Amino acid sequence: MKSIRVLLLVAAFAALTATVAAANPVTPRVDRREARQVERIRDGVRSGELTRGETRRLVKGQRHVHRMERRAKADGCVTPQERRHLNRAQNHQSRQIHRFKHNGRER
Repeated sequence: MKSIRVLLLVAAFAALTATVAAANPVTPRVDRREARQVERIRDGVRSGELTRGETRRLVKGQRHVHRMERRAKADGCVTPQERRHLNRAQNHQSRQIHRFKHNGRER
């Protein structure tokens, strides 16, 4: 009887641990992409391809994506729909970075 209780307790603990691990709002792909985009903006500033206004707009857009990510993680689970929404926002930011870096304006 005692071994059954211990076994049930271990099984309950394992189930709880698995549930907590599944609800972990980790978004490594989003984080890596965000870091690469910030680096692209820095490169554009260093090379003079981005003006101050363009840089301000890009930083503001990156901040927006970061806030979206925090809101998605707030409930403890990032749903596939939230991931799609984040991906679209990052796609938009990536296009903006490319357009601003290659529009012929320089600092």
